[in-house]
Amino acid sequence: MGRADRRSAQTVEWLRGNPSLEELAEAYPDVWLQAQQDVAQVLERDDKDEIRDYISRVSRPQAPSRGRASSLSERLHREIRRQMTIHLLKQAILSASTGVREGRVRFNLVAGLVAQRLLFRRGLERKPVPLAAFRAIWPLLRGQRRLLMPLVQPRGIWCFYSRPLIDRLAALVGDRSCLEIAAGDGTLSRFLADAGVRITATDDYSWNDSITFPESVLREDARTALRKHRPQVVICSWPPAGNSFEQYVFTTPTVEQYIVIGSRHEAATGNWAAYREQTDFALAEDPALGRLVLPPEVDHAVRVFTRTQS
Repeated sequence: MGRADRRSAQTVEWLRGNPSLEELAEAYPDVWLQAQQDVAQVLERDDKDEIRDYISRVSRPQAPSRGRASSLSERLHREIRRQMTIHLLKQAILSASTGVREGRVRFNLVAGLVAQRLLFRRGLERKPVPLAAFRAIWPLLRGQRRLLMPLVQPRGIWCFYSRPLIDRLAALVGDRSCLEIAAGDGTLSRFLADAGVRITATDDYSWNDSITFPESVLREDARTALRKHRPQVVICSWPPAGNSFEQYVFTTPTVEQYIVIGSRHEAATGNWAAYREQTDFALAEDPALGRLVLPPEVDHAVRVFTRTQS
C-alpha cells in the first residue's frame, strides 16, 4: 500500500469516528468555506420545500458521478463536505430552538440549582423526570429554559426522559428482548431495565472523549450488536444524522419493532435515506410519546417502525 493509500485509509477511519465540526474545519479549511456558503444560501432563501429536499439529499452518501468511477480522494472529499453540512444544519436548528446565536451559554445560579434538582440525581447522572413537577417548575425558569441543551449536549446529553415516557416505552416493549444501539452513557437502558425491560445497551464508544461509558454499556458497534443479540425490539435515542448504522436494523430478521427518539427536524437525527428505502416496516410518529420527551423547547419526536413483512 502506497503512502497516499495509507493516508486515505486513515482518513476513512477518522471519518467513521464522527469528528467534531471544529476538527473537520481545521483539517479541511477550503471544504469548510464552501460548506458554509452552500448552507447559508439555502437557509437565506427560507424555502421549506427546498430545505427539506436539501436535508434529504445530504443525509445520504453521494453516488459516483455517472459515466466515470470516482476516485477514493473524490469520495472522501464528498463525505467530508457532507459531514460538515450536517453539523451546520444541526447548529442552525439548535440556534432556532434556543435563541442563542453566539457567545458562551450559561445558567444563572438559581436556574442551575433548579435544573440540577429537577433533572439529575447527582452530577450529570440523569434521573426519570417527574412530569407533574417538571410542568410546575419549568415555566418558572423563563428565559433560562432555552439554555439547557447547549450546556449539556457537549457531554452527549440530547434529551431527558420523563417517568411516564419510560412507563409507556416499557409497556410497548413488553416481555420481548430489546437492544439499545448508540446507547451513550446507558441512561435510557438503565431506566427501562428498572421498569422491567429485558434490555442490552451497546455503543461503539466513538464519543469516549465526551461520554463516560459504564460497564453496563457493551462496546459493540450496531451491526455487531444486532447480529450477536438478535433482538425483537431495537431502540435508539438521538441517532446521529446521516449515520451509517441504522440501515442494519431493517435488515436484521429478528427485529419486530424499532423505536427512535429524536428530532422532528430531519437534519438533526437519523438516517433518513435508510428510513425511506426500507420496505418491510411501517413508520408511525407517536406525538403523545414525543410530548413526554423533555424539554419541550426542543422539537422531540418518537417514531416507531413496525415490521409488516416477515
